[in-house]
Amino acid sequence: MADPSSYRPRPGEIPTAPGVYRFRDPHGRVVYVGKAKNLRQRLNSYFANVSTLTPKTHAMVHTAASVEWTVVGNELEAIQLEYTWIKEFAPRFNIVFRDDKSYPYLAVTMGEKYPRAQVMRGDRRKDVKYFGPFYPAKAIRDTLDALLRVFPVRTCSAGVFRRAEASGRPCLLGYIDKCSAPCVGRISPEEHRELAADLCRFMGGEGTRFIRDLEAKMAAAAAAMEYENAARYRDDIAALRRVFERNAVVLAEDTEADVFAVAEDELEAAVQVFHVRNGRIRGQRGWVVEKVEDSTPEEFIGHLLQQVYGEGAGTERIPREVLVPVEPADAADLAEWLRGLRGAAVSLRVPQRGEKAALMETVRENAEQALRLHKSRRAGDISNRSAALQELQEALGLPVPLMRIECYDISHVQGTNVVASMVVVEDGLPKKSDYRKFNITGDAARDDTASMYDVITRRFRHYLADQTHTAPAISGAVDPEEDALRGAPRKFAYPPSLVVVDGGPPQVAAAVKALEDLGIDDVYVVGLAKRLEELWLPGDEFPVILPRASHGLYLLQRIRDEAHRFAITFHRKKRSASMISSTLDDVPGLGPAKRAALLKHFGSLKRMRAATEEEFREVPGVGPALAAQLVAVLAEGEPASPAVNMTTGEVLD
Repeated sequence: MADPSSYRPRPGEIPTAPGVYRFRDPHGRVVYVGKAKNLRQRLNSYFANVSTLTPKTHAMVHTAASVEWTVVGNELEAIQLEYTWIKEFAPRFNIVFRDDKSYPYLAVTMGEKYPRAQVMRGDRRKDVKYFGPFYPAKAIRDTLDALLRVFPVRTCSAGVFRRAEASGRPCLLGYIDKCSAPCVGRISPEEHRELAADLCRFMGGEGTRFIRDLEAKMAAAAAAMEYENAARYRDDIAALRRVFERNAVVLAEDTEADVFAVAEDELEAAVQVFHVRNGRIRGQRGWVVEKVEDSTPEEFIGHLLQQVYGEGAGTERIPREVLVPVEPADAADLAEWLRGLRGAAVSLRVPQRGEKAALMETVRENAEQALRLHKSRRAGDISNRSAALQELQEALGLPVPLMRIECYDISHVQGTNVVASMVVVEDGLPKKSDYRKFNITGDAARDDTASMYDVITRRFRHYLADQTHTAPAISGAVDPEEDALRGAPRKFAYPPSLVVVDGGPPQVAAAVKALEDLGIDDVYVVGLAKRLEELWLPGDEFPVILPRASHGLYLLQRIRDEAHRFAITFHRKKRSASMISSTLDDVPGLGPAKRAALLKHFGSLKRMRAATEEEFREVPGVGPALAAQLVAVLAEGEPASPAVNMTTGEVLD
């Protein structure tokens, strides 16, 4: 651990202007980002009397090796820069709000010839109308099922639609009148588009009009003694009313608001938000976060709003009102920031009385329940992870805590298509953003030890290269233009505490030799052999045997299995691409670009063999003549026999 006095800026060096600061560890990794109205006052508080700091802040200043800052013009700019740095560097001592679920929306793809209604998550797409968010996902699926009685728009995938179109027979929904079956021409593209537009209008708040129209049609059918039609209209009205019942009005119908509430203790905090649109609760989101930084409730709410609305936010996600339990720090600047993101005014306030205050109390109760549930579920996980890491450190006799573990696995079939994987675990949890894949060619592919030497050399050569480009750990001001030239955070710049290789003494020796050749002597290596699950340390004649019920052994097994899965997945993709390439080599006029387009469109050789000429012509650049040649060539080829991984015996097909 570093001594904070070793990197404390000199007296008078820190400006008194507003700005953003960041602490870096000895490897140049940003561990904390903060903002301040007065940089000198805030930063001096970290160094004045270290013994009085709270435990988390004490750990942060001793983990860091330097502090740097950037002066900004005002507090609004500080909010924007702080958010940018937190998203860019993901500092371990900053609170990061990770969703316990993603947004489920009812989406209508109006950009397609035949618009499709579906439940959609993830990033927003062009020419798609979104309604929601809804929670839980089952609620929106039930809602869509009810709406299809009245608005029978297409819900099938492109593949199902094409098959129905080719066969001339609709799917089950077409037979039970929950789809207008445009695939077989029961309805024209224009009529189907108008049906989808009506669905969008209903979800957009015009539901009362549609119900009145159906009631009028029901009355007219009953008067004309068309009782079957009247009964159908009656059922349609009931379906639309069920949709309204699921989305009860809780506030005035013109209300658009997000209502936040927090429940917390000394270590963790649970956040809940209700999304109210058109006066109805359209969805709910929740987070449970570890309080890795010491902050007041006002600062906590400020960080929450920055992260919830900062990335990918727009008019659809930011409502007119944001209701919070306490007024955040820099409330006026946050409101101005939200206004800039939304493009219109945003009211940021604390409800004091009335329906909105009552709804916030309901949200707070949900947050308290979520925190209790999280603690009951996670208590065992947290203690098990800590026990596993501690037990593993003691069993291997390592002098450093196992903050980061990297595991490597080699996969091939009889020495062909050799690949390797690197998976990363930090604080006992997978960090998938740092996973890496390696292609191995040439002499390095002759056996597993040569492959392991090659992979470790390449990974740590990147580490050494990144270290040469990492700014020295010197406290002081940072020029924004010079800082921008540093580029994105370097993924290989942070070394592991422990390298785990899949194998025994030969693989361990190869990994150690690679590190020694690079001059690296502060990274520890262990091998996990599959036969008896024993641990092999460099140079030891006998392995370390952990009990079968050991938390540490179980952790290593999970890491090893994840590395194996990641390597096998990559190997399958590479082998599939290789098989397609070799099969299509003899097709005249098929160059690399068209071959890549075919692979992207079909995904596998099996699907290409089953494709028709019409399906081949859907690929950009493939005409009738080339499609006919493809069908002929693929029909002649025999399906390959299943390949087996010679190391594990696993069938790869």
